[in-house]
Amino acid sequence: MRAARLMRLVLLLQSRGSMTGGELARELEVSERTVSRDVLALSEAGVPVYADRGRTGGYRLVGGYRTRLTGLGRAEAAALFLSGVPSALAGMGLADAGAAARLKVAAALLPELRDAPEDTAQRFHLDAPGWWQEPVTPELLPEVAEAVWDDRRLAARYVRDGSEVARELEPHGLVLKAGVWYVAARVTGQFRVYRVDRFAAVTAVPERFVRDADFDLPAFWAERAAAFARSILRDRVVLRLSEAGARWLPQVTDRAAAAEALAAAGPPDAQGRVTVTLAVESLEVAYAQLLGLGPEAEVREPPELRQRCAEAAERSAALYGRASGGPGAEEDPADAR
Repeated sequence: MRAARLMRLVLLLQSRGSMTGGELARELEVSERTVSRDVLALSEAGVPVYADRGRTGGYRLVGGYRTRLTGLGRAEAAALFLSGVPSALAGMGLADAGAAARLKVAAALLPELRDAPEDTAQRFHLDAPGWWQEPVTPELLPEVAEAVWDDRRLAARYVRDGSEVARELEPHGLVLKAGVWYVAARVTGQFRVYRVDRFAAVTAVPERFVRDADFDLPAFWAERAAAFARSILRDRVVLRLSEAGARWLPQVTDRAAAAEALAAAGPPDAQGRVTVTLAVESLEVAYAQLLGLGPEAEVREPPELRQRCAEAAERSAALYGRASGGPGAEEDPADAR
């Protein structure tokens, strides 16, 4: 436990240059007194940790000291190689850099861990696009990615509602969601999300921008994704669901909307069905989704959707009636001979 903490202390100083005892104590979740003892132990072991005294002092490594990655365990090595997504790196134009980095890390590992890259690749694979979708890398993704890495402004033409609009963006981060690339960018002081495949042109502006120090890409994306999912659910439908229908509802509609509807449902009626009010994107989308539940879902409102589902049920009954030789079945010419 202490050995891992000492290694982490060295890596913190190596990456940040200088840290106070209080900062190290917070990062390592120990007391400042423990930090002092750890620094002394490192010095005795030959690691050149230097303490700057005074109110603005702290700890730092002397003489450009760098530790090697010989402290990695097998699980840590596997996790490291999992962190790079080859397809995403290739799309951003970083395939060669990623390969070089993996080679350098592999060369620094202990001999018994050098099979970690191949071992991991045979056990885990990320396939980002959804089913029945061809992965398409946007033509301008490398330029956008380079601007993200270099904090460069982008003069862009973006296609929206069939027409192009000009925007000057401060790209803070890229997100790959279900095979689609998005860029989170600051525009006139506000953060917005743009689909990279809808850029008609992008040109890097020579001057750099100052990143927002408080910008948290994962948190921003989670908030915007949740807000987008809620914003497209503009209509409401009332359903009576059987037990199976309630169980399957999250599989055919928006999961969060289904969970919210089921949580607000009252007790089952005499037929064992529950009545729910479900948020949907549109009545057209709801019609296509609810057909998948068949007789396990009865649409009560709105009347126009109930009528469409009733007509679909009648057509299905007539179709299956003919297929099984029931009333209205057409005579097979072969049987008439």
